[in-house]
Amino acid sequence: MEVLKLTTKIDESGYLNLNIPTQLAAVEVDIVVVLNPVSSEEKQPSYDFSDLVGRLTWRGDAVAMQRNLRDEW
Repeated sequence: MEVLKLTTKIDESGYLNLNIPTQLAAVEVDIVVVLNPVSSEEKQPSYDFSDLVGRLTWRGDAVAMQRNLRDEW
């Protein structure tokens, strides 16, 4: 199995032409094509975690609780 990645252009009529030399003999092959438009600006997705933001309140000694849990083992 070979994995090929290349960037090419689609012509004005909407056709994608591929002419790729391989090391394979004249055999049948399965081809998977993934079209991912390339933009001139690589945009970073902006994530909004505002609905997940919260605050925990702890009453007690955190170190003592950790030691207590560790001693259970």
